Amino acid sequence: MTEDQFPTLRFLGAAGTVTGSKYLLDTGHRRVLVDCGLFQGYKALRERNRTPLPVRASSIDAVIITHAHLDHTGYLPALVRDGYGGPIHATDGTAQLSGLILPDSGHLLEEEAQFAARRGSSMHHPPKPLYTAADAVKALKSFQVHDFDAPFEPAEGVEATLVPAGHILGAAQVHLQLDGAAIHFTGDLGRADDPLMNPPRALESVDVLVTESTYGNRTHAHTDPTEELGQLVGRVAKRGGVVLIAAFAVGRAETILLALSRLLARGKIPSLPIFLNSPMAIDASNIYQQHRDEHHLNQRDFSAMYQLATMTRTADESKLLNLRGGPMIIISASGMLTGGRILHHISAYGSDPRNAIVLAGYQAAGTRGAALARGGTTLRIYGDDVPIRAEVAAMDGFSAHADSDALVHWMRSAPKAPRMTYITHGEPDSADALRLRIKHDLGWPARVPEHLETVSLQHPR
Repeated sequence: MTEDQFPTLRFLGAAGTVTGSKYLLDTGHRRVLVDCGLFQGYKALRERNRTPLPVRASSIDAVIITHAHLDHTGYLPALVRDGYGGPIHATDGTAQLSGLILPDSGHLLEEEAQFAARRGSSMHHPPKPLYTAADAVKALKSFQVHDFDAPFEPAEGVEATLVPAGHILGAAQVHLQLDGAAIHFTGDLGRADDPLMNPPRALESVDVLVTESTYGNRTHAHTDPTEELGQLVGRVAKRGGVVLIAAFAVGRAETILLALSRLLARGKIPSLPIFLNSPMAIDASNIYQQHRDEHHLNQRDFSAMYQLATMTRTADESKLLNLRGGPMIIISASGMLTGGRILHHISAYGSDPRNAIVLAGYQAAGTRGAALARGGTTLRIYGDDVPIRAEVAAMDGFSAHADSDALVHWMRSAPKAPRMTYITHGEPDSADALRLRIKHDLGWPARVPEHLETVSLQHPR
């Protein structure tokens, strides 16, 4: 290997933002992409999804996915459509959940394009989706499943191991060995005290660490989010209102159902109709039951959770909920109000002060959820301005991300300091706050990379 062929790492996403995770490892002979996510939030970020990658899709030899959320997988259908023909490596849980999430994403993108065409609200004539459901189905055929802790070779000279990350089912840290160096990607790290998932595996010795920083500038409240939810449900039920819970269909919906089932069992909330209005969340429940070793739930928990709620699959059933009125609870996606059935429910119930909207987790900048969490009183939904008079509650305690304290504690377990830690997958304030904590608390070198920056992974001799 000549001097100009030392391995490099290029940050194609999640640099200076909390979405669009894409990290391109170039050994000089082979290219491996870790994660292939969608940019979400601000329009300027979403427009990056339409910009071709700075390398040809066909020049990439392998893709490794940390977990199934769209900000880590959502660009895969476009990558495959544009010429990527290699394998997509992931755990079984990630592959199964991606089988739900990616076609749904393609379907929603098609619906958005059709809606824009009807309203004439797009600069493109005719509007085209970023990709289609058919593109997503094609991408799913490239998945190759690996067990946790089972090394494999995604490309010549590169050994990869998927390590448990907690967070959601199938979520993995990615540990790479090449040219005598260890490169480690956290993906999204879960919480040690998560009510649903097992904690993330401790960090081993690595030369280069690439860490998320979603909650890099804050810590989770020490209050019990389940109790907080119970108090809100009680208030809204007394006034005959509707509780709308915006929850990610994979992971968060299960956590919310678990919390509600425990509240009901303890007599902390009244018995009232509960609807899980997310076909994806309903299907995901079956996948969670197939992977009992990754989470805390037993069969009694599953029975209590899913007997609690009426499962709403069809669009007609969803529309009827908007005519039903309270008191009731509706759990629906998407968790950041970027799309999905929850928007129709907010259009129907958001203007009534008897009702409540619960934001159950992180809200990326530029999303409707972030605007609502900041106190917004109007949401633009499908071309209309919807006044928000309902009570709004942002419950970060339900987040499945490790907070700043947990991230630093997890890093402290490493036997030695990495040569460099790159802070990614966080808004600028979060990423820089975590950089400062790593520098001051651990004494490690750390920096926040820029979008499209390339760094050398040369191992000192």
